[in-house]
Amino acid sequence: MRRLTVRHQVSHRPLSITVESGKVTGITELPHHSTENTEWWIAPSLVDIQVNGYAGVDFQRDTTTAEDLLNAAITLQNDGCSLFCPTLITAEWRTMLHQLQRLRTLRDSVPELKQRLLGWHLEGPFLSSEPGFCGAHNPSLMIDPTSEHLDELKDVVGDDAVLLTLAPERHNAIAFIEKAAQRSIAVSLGHTNASSEQLHSAAQAGARSFTHMGNAIPQQLHRHNNVLWRMLDTPCIASSLIPDGIHLPGEVIRTLWKAFGADRLYFTTDAMAAAGAPAGVYTIGALEVEVGEDQIVRQPGKPHFAGSALRPIQGVFRAAELLGIAWQDAWTAFSRAPLSHAFRLPHEVVLHNPHWQLMRVASNGSLLHHEPVIMTSQAPIHSLSPSHEPKL
Repeated sequence: MRRLTVRHQVSHRPLSITVESGKVTGITELPHHSTENTEWWIAPSLVDIQVNGYAGVDFQRDTTTAEDLLNAAITLQNDGCSLFCPTLITAEWRTMLHQLQRLRTLRDSVPELKQRLLGWHLEGPFLSSEPGFCGAHNPSLMIDPTSEHLDELKDVVGDDAVLLTLAPERHNAIAFIEKAAQRSIAVSLGHTNASSEQLHSAAQAGARSFTHMGNAIPQQLHRHNNVLWRMLDTPCIASSLIPDGIHLPGEVIRTLWKAFGADRLYFTTDAMAAAGAPAGVYTIGALEVEVGEDQIVRQPGKPHFAGSALRPIQGVFRAAELLGIAWQDAWTAFSRAPLSHAFRLPHEVVLHNPHWQLMRVASNGSLLHHEPVIMTSQAPIHSLSPSHEPKL
């Protein structure tokens, strides 16, 4: 049994906690001056809404088992994230639906997975087929969205939370976005070369965010007439960023952070099977990729990235370093913010989740230690979050 004096990441309140066998069994509020010298913190789970695979498991493969999925989920939890969306990339539509149904069946067979899988993310096949904008996705499989696709998707997922990334310039996309919003399917815009009019129409129809902004675009663009400027000019849209310092250099991340504001940006890893696993050769669907010790996911002979090998907790502290912000603010952008922006779910979803992280963080913001802990009914830490905390 350990007794620790910690601070609450959300409220910064000082607490005394009792930890036994990975569970927080007791919690007591302390006077505000009690943690002046403590390096220990406790924080709610990170939330990652774009995970293509993890810990050697490729979620695209029809050989994935319940044990594989649970191992990926447990490794993600050890890396700070216990709520995530398995993400399927572009394939034949029927193949994507079949794999989604398989994953859903696997989830339903393991109670622990039901607690960890927030929902599903489909990145494709309604994306741009233009070179560069299609990224690592197969352009020959891109199709236009229809009402029938929406019906088929709802038949598979039922009431599960779903995020769908699409390109609004595709034929019928704006009407599709409007119907998706009416049926509680969240839409994010990505892999797109849409015009300003199309982006604004998509936002008005109900699109909520941009997917990994700054990526899935050609290496060379017109200096004025390009989709990055058009995205920045689109109001009321949030955006996800991959804060690994690889997909976007620091100066770009800092510029986007300033342009959107902290209240319209959230982080994701876009992780694939190499994340949480050693360097080597991995797959992401039909693609075979190489991952080095530098965590760069490369398609041999091509300039495109194909996901990342970033671990969620690495992403928090790397983002804080790149942006020059407090790690606590980066943590919020990787926990409550994705819920709010991608799904418009209340932040209580993460605060009431029993899986939290116990961390030791140096005064300079360096992570010294972290471990997952479970809040027991005797330690309802979510009840200590202040009612006056900032709204996302």
